[in-house]
This record gives sequence, structure tokens and C-alpha cells, in this order.
Amino acid sequence: MHARNYRAVKGQPYTRKKYMRGFPPSKIVKFTMGNSKVDFDYEVKLVSLKRVQIRHNALEAARIATNRLLLNNLPENYFLKILPYPHCVLRENKMIFGAHADRLQDGMRASFGKPIGTAARVEPNQKIIIVKVNKQGIDAAKESLRRGKSKLPVPCKIVVDRINTPNTPEKVELD
Repeated sequence: MHARNYRAVKGQPYTRKKYMRGFPPSKIVKFTMGNSKVDFDYEVKLVSLKRVQIRHNALEAARIATNRLLLNNLPENYFLKILPYPHCVLRENKMIFGAHADRLQDGMRASFGKPIGTAARVEPNQKIIIVKVNKQGIDAAKESLRRGKSKLPVPCKIVVDRINTPNTPEKVELD
């Protein structure tokens, strides 16, 4: 099983867990980390550039990579949030190749597949990860999102917005 098999968005999402037996739970441990009670000045966002499905283990890997650097550089001086939730259940019709494989499988007969994981559907220009920091933490937030971006199967851009100002937010786009 390769992740590239599930990256493309095809057909209707398979989300009704009421009708499924034994679907795997999401591997994402936490969706929010850091200090949520502080009003920060800047918001650094990881924004998707393409329409794609992101598996739950890829979102968890991006969360760990992003949070690790923020925790080391800005202890309790940031707020991190993962936005997409993996609703779509992925199925696989397991095929066995090799000697005596014909006794274990039926080919395309009853090939609906068994649930193997979940994925989140992401649209272009949709936010994936948000990090809120103060001015001194912008560089650490950009570096942490750059590391988290490498774990995702979609090209992304990093956008810095100023928040908590009466004027309109200023935007800076980075690659």
C-alpha cells in the first residue's frame, strides 16, 4: 500500500461510519497545542496549493515535526492548530502475489475493500496548519512549518498575517 494511491480526490467521500465495521481511528493525537489563552500578534499559516487527500498519519507526522521545533524554541509562547479533520475512510482490496496466492483471493469478485485508514480532503488555498506567535517567534514558526510541509503530500506555501490590529491584516507570502 502506497500513500500515492490515495492522494488523488476521486468520486464521493466514503464517510458514513454508521454502516462500516472496524474502521480505524484517526492517528492524530491533538489538534491544538501550545498556549490558547494568549492573544498573539502574528498568524503563520501553511496553505495548500492543490486539491488533494491527506492521510491521517501524514497530518500527525506534520504536527509532530512542527510542534517539536516550536516547543524547543518557544516554550508556551505559541499556539498551533491542525485544521483539516480526516473524515474520508480509505479502503483497500488486499491482493496477495506469489506461490499459492490463487487460494487466498478472488480477484475482482467482492472487491469493495476493507477500511485501512482515514484521510482529509483539502482544497486549493485551504489552511492546513495555523501557528500564532508574537513578533520574536515568526522565524521559528516559519522554520517549523517548513519542516511540517515536507511531511505532507501536497505543495504548500507559508503565509504570515498580522492579527490583533484595527487595520486590515498585512500579508507576506513565502515558499
